[in-house]
Amino acid sequence: MATAGLHDSELGELQRRLVVLRVGLLLVVALLALRLWHLQIREGPYYRDLSENNRTRSVILEPARGLIYDRNGILLANNVPSFSLYVSLEDVKDREALVDTLTELIGLDPALVRKKLAVRGAKQLPRKIKDRLTLREATLIESHRLDLPGVMIQVESQRNYPSGVTASHVLGYVGEVSAEQLEKPEFAELHQGSIVGQYGVEKFFDHIVRGQAGQKSVEVDALGHEKRTVMVDQPHAGDDLYLTIDARLQKVAEDLLGQESGAIVALDPTKGDILAMASRPAFDPNILSRELTGKQWVEIVQDEGRPLNNRASQGQYPPGSTFKVLMAAAALESNTVTPSSTVFCSGGYQFGKRVYHDWKASGHGYVDLRKALIHSCDVYFYTIGQRMGIDTMASYAHQFGLGEETGVELPSERVGIVPSTAWKLKVKREPWLPGETISAAIGQGYVTVTPLQMASLIGTVANDGVTYRPRLVQGIMDRATGQRQELPAVPKSKLDLRPDTLKLIREALAGVVTEGTATRAKSSLVTIAGKTGTAQTAALRTGPEKDIPKKLRDHAWFVAFAPVENPTIAVAVLVEHMGHGGSAAAPLAKEVIETYMKLKAGGPGGGPEAAASAALQGTGGRSL
Repeated sequence: MATAGLHDSELGELQRRLVVLRVGLLLVVALLALRLWHLQIREGPYYRDLSENNRTRSVILEPARGLIYDRNGILLANNVPSFSLYVSLEDVKDREALVDTLTELIGLDPALVRKKLAVRGAKQLPRKIKDRLTLREATLIESHRLDLPGVMIQVESQRNYPSGVTASHVLGYVGEVSAEQLEKPEFAELHQGSIVGQYGVEKFFDHIVRGQAGQKSVEVDALGHEKRTVMVDQPHAGDDLYLTIDARLQKVAEDLLGQESGAIVALDPTKGDILAMASRPAFDPNILSRELTGKQWVEIVQDEGRPLNNRASQGQYPPGSTFKVLMAAAALESNTVTPSSTVFCSGGYQFGKRVYHDWKASGHGYVDLRKALIHSCDVYFYTIGQRMGIDTMASYAHQFGLGEETGVELPSERVGIVPSTAWKLKVKREPWLPGETISAAIGQGYVTVTPLQMASLIGTVANDGVTYRPRLVQGIMDRATGQRQELPAVPKSKLDLRPDTLKLIREALAGVVTEGTATRAKSSLVTIAGKTGTAQTAALRTGPEKDIPKKLRDHAWFVAFAPVENPTIAVAVLVEHMGHGGSAAAPLAKEVIETYMKLKAGGPGGGPEAAASAALQGTGGRSL
């Protein structure tokens, strides 16, 4: 009986242990089930995304920029295929080792590579390290793929300017968006490595020609190298621009300047279309569109010729005697003189203890307004300037568009200076002196203008007082639809002058060419009217001009329009340190006008084949 009781006790203990074991097993199963639920259901999307990111990468597909043509369809800016080097940071375990390898392989600047890798941005997007790789560089990278985790080569379109330096200040250049630009709202949608316009119409119309980037997802191996494409969102190319400039006329204008610093602007006064805008020295946009080292950029910026300065819209110069055109209008409109009023010119104008000399030492005798313009009599304009006063002169100068932006589609246009009593108090903190009015009356002293402003001014005179906003873009081609949108000419203002005032001035300006200071602009092909100017750049000098250092010589001006009977072109020529406008600038304007007339008539050199040849040939003169 005792044995039976013992067996019952052991059996009960065994059963209790089995129950505990079952409960324990159930708890373990429950915990495992709970964990599986947590991982697969609650946290499933997170780990699924994590898994996807571990095997796929996003790659930006850069868009092709829109093409740029001249008014006749001559290609001025296109795109060419090129290799770009990218690095996916997610696959780089040792950045310094990568930097060292890239430096050794293709000679990259290690500091620049570190900077590119450190730029803020979405970590999952590859960083562009270098574009425009040579075939040799791309081959070297590909042959060392196992040593370069996260490194990839992309084939992209790069900006190309077939004409080289031709129209470089108009076209501008492109470059990688900077860290500072990425902070601005207009670049918010871009990323490190995006290419944007940095100068000229490339910059002004960047939002139109830039296009929209695409993206693709690729499957990668353990080293981050692409194995296959998972998904592609294609990029959209930018829209095309059709400029108002004529590449043939542009090349002629640039070649006429040659090695000299200066600017030539030609426009259609009836619409404001800029037909040519030349500035020298020039630069090659193909060079500036590549990534330059800090040393290369400093050399360009510190070049004494200032090749990045568009002298047409940014150069500010004393207008010299070209200022007499608006002075004549101001004198008539303010009733300071009548057309028949005369002033006696003995060769000098006495004011206080000082004598202000005329360019003609022997004087011009008695002159009326017409004769004063034709022979550019300084004493006449000293006299009427002193009678009018600086504020009246400033008022008319503003009416003619001086001291204000023309509105041309270029960044950083300068406005020059139209001095007045209020201007001097504000800027110089000094009162206006009467003697300063005399200098301003012939476009000297504080007065400065740009060649573009003077082209617009003489165009306004030619167009019976109506000013059109100078424009560089004639139409935009929508790449998506193939439709070309024509941009309308924009009337800017109408001079508030009596009908006979501009008529008298135009007749006098025609006389400047036929019998006055600009006879070297006289043409057998077309009637030309204009005004010469010689802008003093330093203190009064004595002795022959050949003995004066060139950097101290006067600037040469000539503004003109043609034909006199029905003007279709207005031109402003400014050549730095070349002396007299009649001898240095007027012949250049004549050549530009005659070339334009021949092109309009379809004469020699006027066909499309000649246009293409002219546009694609190299240009003379100094360039980067």
